[in-house]
Amino acid sequence: MQMSYAGPMNGNVARIGDQLRVWRQRRRLSQLALAAEAEISPRHLSFVETGRSRPSREMILNLSEQLRIPPRERNVLLVAAGYAPIFPERDLADPALAAARAAMETLLEAHKPFPAFALDRHWNVVASNGSLPRLYDGVAGDLLQPPVNVMRLSLHPKGLAPRIANLPEWRAHLLARLKQQVEASADPVLVSLLEELQAYPAPAADRPHTPQSVLVPLKLESAAGLLSFVSTTTVFGTPVDVTLTELALETFFPADAETRARVARLSHEMAEG
Repeated sequence: MQMSYAGPMNGNVARIGDQLRVWRQRRRLSQLALAAEAEISPRHLSFVETGRSRPSREMILNLSEQLRIPPRERNVLLVAAGYAPIFPERDLADPALAAARAAMETLLEAHKPFPAFALDRHWNVVASNGSLPRLYDGVAGDLLQPPVNVMRLSLHPKGLAPRIANLPEWRAHLLARLKQQVEASADPVLVSLLEELQAYPAPAADRPHTPQSVLVPLKLESAAGLLSFVSTTTVFGTPVDVTLTELALETFFPADAETRARVARLSHEMAEG
């Protein structure tokens, strides 16, 4: 694995102070509040943000921790300041990630016959347990071409959207999750994805996501009848690799006894067919 880094700051990269100020403002912190959390003087922080003082590598990491900046963006800050990035980013197939990959595959396989997916930071499927392929009957072929984006698959009018019985509620739930990610990471790909999804035709009964909701189910019409699922998201607890920090396992559980029985019937028909 090769790691590269930039030399001293120049006109081709944004000033480190500008970037730190943007992150501070995104987190809605004053200079005084951030300085207190980072245990540095407000004057020093002001000098860093205005470019009058170049932050040390340790200070960048300290401020990044207080600002909850994702590892990928911490690397960007380090490079902008002329330091080497410290968080490696390996391909999921890299031997160094074998243990994590085995854990992920074990969880996916153990979740059968219910659907489960491993997703990257842009909601693209990187692994699946392949359960219930009939759920995707009628979905446009291009939406099922790798990499499959589950947000697009769910809400596109040629995807699952026409068969989601509670589309207004599910759409509001997914958009709220995506907005939270955009707020946390400022990832331009997620910003573009959010704009795309919001441009899809909205159901007439659409309403804002309400934080009072305890669980938002996915209610999907299928050949076996209505299936109702609740989902959970699992992440690795202490990753230091960028790829692993951005990986999430999305698992779907039956929300009622009818769904459990219908999934069993679908799975049996698939095994026999």
